[in-house]
Amino acid sequence: MSNSEKSAPPASFALPSAATAVAGAAAFSKFIAVLQLIADAETPPNVAKLATASGYPRPTVHRIVAALQAEGLVVAHGGGNTFGLGPRLVNLASRAWERSDLRIAAVDALMELRNATSETVHLAVPSDGEMVYIEKLESPHAVRMASRIGTRVSLTSSSVGKAWLATLTAAEREPLLERAPRTRFTEHTMTDLDAIRHEIELTAQRGYAEDREENEQSIWCYGAAIRGADGRAAGCISISMPMFRREADAQRHYIEPLLAACRTIAARLGPVAAR
Repeated sequence: MSNSEKSAPPASFALPSAATAVAGAAAFSKFIAVLQLIADAETPPNVAKLATASGYPRPTVHRIVAALQAEGLVVAHGGGNTFGLGPRLVNLASRAWERSDLRIAAVDALMELRNATSETVHLAVPSDGEMVYIEKLESPHAVRMASRIGTRVSLTSSSVGKAWLATLTAAEREPLLERAPRTRFTEHTMTDLDAIRHEIELTAQRGYAEDREENEQSIWCYGAAIRGADGRAAGCISISMPMFRREADAQRHYIEPLLAACRTIAARLGPVAAR
């Protein structure tokens, strides 16, 4: 057997034939870029919008979308002219979250927290300059949050984002603050960088964060980090509620149960919480 035959990868590792429609070493990154644009779009985009947003030629985008459809990563909407995420991608993501050490360690404590507060509870982790929800337990009340697992929220306006930033050193935090989009989601959203820095310092001092209608009008959130023995955060938890249902004694109704849940999860994670 020749050396080239010995080093050749198994046939099962070859790229699907549909993916090879776009040639070149950068093909994979193009696929991911188009997939990310579809995932981030507020409404299902068409090929023309994807081509404009990506900067790729329309024929290239058309072939990429066709390949993603063939693999079940993208599905067509609107008579086949617009596109959204496919069931295979959602299934892959859900399997990753289900098998997450953090999610497994957190699920019982999150349920206890939801039952104790009767409000929506989120578990979030940092991802590419934002926070992403990897678990959500709904409030039993009729009026609930519009979020879902996989929703990405801002570092500077969400309670989970502020809670995570507060666990970082100034040297780690500052580049993230300077790069973070300071989008004004509501009239209460802070966009001034100095004001945000001050808010993060307050969060670090008191041990929990607040989202005071900053991400969504009429929604208040408390957030805290799940911290290991060295202070590093494995993730963050939030409790979210409509303003009309917010209890006056926030310390007793929300903050104490929230911090207790974080401690319980950190203990269950053990050394993992410090990674």
